[in-house]
Amino acid sequence: MRQAKFEGSTQSDRLAEAIAETVLSGEFQPGLRLDEGMLAERYGVSRTPVREALRQLASTGLIDVKPRRGATVANVTSSQLEMMFGAMAEIEATCARLAAMGMTPIERRRLQGLQETMEAIVLRDDRDAYAAANINFHTQIYLGAHNEILSDFATALRRRLAPFRRAQFRTEGRSSRSHAEHAAVVKAIVACDASAAHAAMFHHMSLVEDSFGQLGAPSRATA
Repeated sequence: MRQAKFEGSTQSDRLAEAIAETVLSGEFQPGLRLDEGMLAERYGVSRTPVREALRQLASTGLIDVKPRRGATVANVTSSQLEMMFGAMAEIEATCARLAAMGMTPIERRRLQGLQETMEAIVLRDDRDAYAAANINFHTQIYLGAHNEILSDFATALRRRLAPFRRAQFRTEGRSSRSHAEHAAVVKAIVACDASAAHAAMFHHMSLVEDSFGQLGAPSRATA
């Protein structure tokens, strides 16, 4: 049994991340049935957080959950990932452009402050902390777009790609490169340069996809 720290209100979230990493590493292959009892024993938890974690992962498309058949690892194809990452790049770039146009001075200072605090996380190479701060960073830009429909769409799409986006930080040096890319986005937003913000965010999101591809994690996927 693999013991892990899953106590607290985020138990199912942490468990979902652990299962996702096992799937993306290739240890859990497409088509594998994910038995709740097996997962509970493997991670040293009860079945309740396992059930919730599987529901979370089903919403990302990483696993399939069907009535009376349980959960199985999905076969996410390369073309599906390419389309999702492409859509994510477009929507995030649009959010950055609108944020550059419409963020209040307080929102700009808050975004800049977050960018500065993330530097300390990069320096101590805390990948989990950086991944969490990264979500906050992008969420601030969604909200700064001041378009509720666009923000909701970006959040939903991000949730769908969450396991794949988080996996990028297993690439050596990715956190520091991501931080530098964020700096370009923040600089454009603070300067109210909409076109530069759009270009910087689109470039950043393209590199996110490249970093995930370098892991070899989607090698199980088909074209």
